[in-house]
Amino acid sequence: MAQLDGKKVAFLLTDGFEDSELTSPWEAVTGEGATATLVSPKDGSVEGKNGHSQAVDLAVASASAEDFDALVLPGGVVNADHLRMDEASVAFAGAFFDQHKPVSVICHGAWILTEADAVRGRTLTSYPSLKTDLVNAGATWVDEEVVVDQGLTSSRTPDDLDAFNAKTIEEISEGQHTGQSR
Repeated sequence: MAQLDGKKVAFLLTDGFEDSELTSPWEAVTGEGATATLVSPKDGSVEGKNGHSQAVDLAVASASAEDFDALVLPGGVVNADHLRMDEASVAFAGAFFDQHKPVSVICHGAWILTEADAVRGRTLTSYPSLKTDLVNAGATWVDEEVVVDQGLTSSRTPDDLDAFNAKTIEEISEGQHTGQSR
């Protein structure tokens, strides 16, 4: 039996994502038995900054965090900037914290969490240029490969994907975390 059998994982993104920050975690969670769903404010398909294209499974406006066990937020500057400006995406991401469900975020993906007011009092990492934004939103920022804080897993760049994927799988397998809130 795989570690994530029966788990449903949402991946929230739009065009301009960092390709490997979608494909690597997607393969990791599905390889452990989870069902992955690409959720987006965009219809049809999304395209990464290096050309990876993938079909959208569910519009974020009709998505509910209640239907998923965890959320993964890939990075990419354009992707992250567009998502943090989309109210339905911000609400969807925030709902995972309200429901104490694991959230994994890498690179610029953490921008949406500042909009969702989900980093206050939390320790996390990101691409270094987000440090000031995260600190201003109330987070403690550290420069580490992977950080786990009460069900919130964060990493800096694609170079950290092995550690990010391992901790993402671990946190999803543990299920809800009472300390995961906003």
